[in-house]
Amino acid sequence: MADQEEHITTNEARGGSKEHVVRYVLGISLGLVVIGMLVVLWL
Repeated sequence: MADQEEHITTNEARGGSKEHVVRYVLGISLGLVVIGMLVVLWL
């Protein structure tokens, strides 16, 4: 038996939001890690 292909919409395939919140979370997290490392190195 041949399986039928399932076609889904772009929004269903994307599965996430199109907001740019992830970019800000990654940027802030990177900044906090850098600051934390600097504090550890200076102590």
